[in-house]
Order: sequence, then structure tokens, then C-alpha cells
Amino acid sequence: MDKVLVTGGSGFVGSHLVKRLLERGYQVRTTVRSTADTRKTGPLNAMRAQHPDRLALFEADLLADGSFDEAARGCTTVFHVASPFLMPEKIKDGQRDVVDPALLGTRNVLGTIERTPTVRRLVFTSTVGAIFGDYSDVLEMKDRTLAEEYVNTTSTVANNPYHYAKTVAERAAWDAAEAQHRWTMVSVNPGLVLGPSLTPASESGSLFLLEELFKGYFFYGAPDFSFTTVDVRDLADAHIAAAENADAHGRYIVAAAEMTSFHEMARILRAHYPRDLRLPRTRLPHWPVRVLGPAFGLTQDYIRKHLGIRFRVDNSRSVRELGLTCRPVEETLLDHYRAWRG
Repeated sequence: MDKVLVTGGSGFVGSHLVKRLLERGYQVRTTVRSTADTRKTGPLNAMRAQHPDRLALFEADLLADGSFDEAARGCTTVFHVASPFLMPEKIKDGQRDVVDPALLGTRNVLGTIERTPTVRRLVFTSTVGAIFGDYSDVLEMKDRTLAEEYVNTTSTVANNPYHYAKTVAERAAWDAAEAQHRWTMVSVNPGLVLGPSLTPASESGSLFLLEELFKGYFFYGAPDFSFTTVDVRDLADAHIAAAENADAHGRYIVAAAEMTSFHEMARILRAHYPRDLRLPRTRLPHWPVRVLGPAFGLTQDYIRKHLGIRFRVDNSRSVRELGLTCRPVEETLLDHYRAWRG
């Protein structure tokens, strides 16, 4: 099978992608920030032992030009997954914490691709946040449905820096792809990624957000926030399909058609773990969230543009062209919760 590169192989999504590629027989190269960090590289080292001679680890720095050149040598496909996903309360400096790693990292990977004549396809891990900035933006879309044709125009470094970072990084990748004819690009735009983590040391915002629910931050009642979701295993398969399907092109929303709220997540988990008192049993009315939200880092602007808002997701291209089959959200949540509990 072809030799492929996965950037960010020690991350939540990257580790699952490496695992699935190995299971399909690929020769896999992957990058990590430090091969000496055994907390993060442990799962990859276990995969390497299970698949001798088919997985190689390389150190690479998103901010260092040429850092990915050695890892990419001889590869036909590059999966650019590496990019920090942090929840707003974890971001202290939007430019430094998320924009620079996303944009400069993407430019450095693109530079590597330009210097690697064997590369024929780039599969770029974006996000639905590159399509909309706030939930209220989707209400302005046709039929109030999230679709690939839209681009986030409302986020900035100061307002929703993660969405802004992924928007400008994806745009830089498309500009580079359209400026040449040797390699093609496909963008995978997932919703909130859930499911069992192979890497407990991951700092993914997906894991942080669900950990707040599991630890009882909302035991008094679930605020009426909903999320577009996708199982990390389904997302990994979508990446591979985007690489293997020669006709795949453009952007693909990889998420379930229906959103899932905090309250629905808690209800699913309580049905299987009724004794876990940390899980909320009721849905919180809107007014306490508006009153108390700022004390928990939520601005009134954010609350107004997200609280109680739901929309449909058009994932038809992913279903039709990538063969996306979303696991039931119940299976995803239970596997996520059980992996978290250990």
C-alpha cells in the first residue's frame, strides 16, 4: 500500500487515523512534537509494536519551516491533522495559542508538499467552524441548514479565535491547491469530535468539554447548548475515504444530521449509569444561563448567539461520496464515557 503522512499522530483524531490506516495496510509516517514524551507517544509506540516496519514516528514543529520534510519523503498522501483545538476558556492569547499553529503550521506543511514530488493528495482536517462563526450565522443559511457552500465571515482573533484560525488555515490550503496541478486537496469539516480516546494525554477541546459534563459542572441542570457531533472513528474513516476516492473534491461536512444537546447527552448516560449523581437530570431554563453565564466565562454575546439554537446539518455529500455512516450518538457517548472512566 502507499506510504502516507499523518501530522499530529499523538492527538485525539490523529491517533485514530493512524490506527485505521495501519489496519488497512498502509505504510504510515506520523509526526509528534516530541518522541521523548511517552505519555503522548505511548499509544503510537504500541501500534508500532503491533505493526512492525509499517509505522515511523518523526518529530516536527508546526512553527518551523521544513520541519515535516523528512517525514513526508516518499509519501503519496498527506493528512494534515495537527492543529490545537482549545475551548475558549483555555485560550489566553488567540494569535499565539491557535491562529499561529493553525495558519503557520498549514503553510509549513504546504511548503513540505511543494518540496515532495511524490505527494498527490492533501486531506486537510478543518472544522464546521470554518463554515460558521456562531450558531446564529446558520439561521441565515438556506433552510437554516449547515452546508459546505458557506464560509465563516464573522469570527476574528478576538471573537472565536479557534474558528477564525481554522477558517484562515483552510483558505491558505485551498489557495495553494488551486495554484498548481500536481496534487489535489480535500477538506474534511467535522463537528464536535466525540468517542473513545486512544491518547489520555490529549488536550483536545472535545475531551475537555465532555469532561466538564462528566465531572459534574452541570449537575444542577444542563444549559440548553447543542452540538454538531461525529464519532472519532467515523471521522478517521472519512479521512481515508477522502484520500482513496479519486473523485472526492471540495469540502465535506462530517457530522450527524441532528444536533445533540448537553441534556440529551446526560439522559443517554444516566440510562446506563443511573447512580452517577454528577450527571444533570434537568434542563436548565435560559434565564439562569444569561444571569450566571459571565461568571463561567460566557459573554452575553456568545449566549445570545448560541443558547437554545439548533439547526440541521447537510451531510449528504459525505454520505454519498465518502460512504459516511454515523454511529448512533448513544454508542459514541457511552464509549467516550467508558474510556474517560478508564
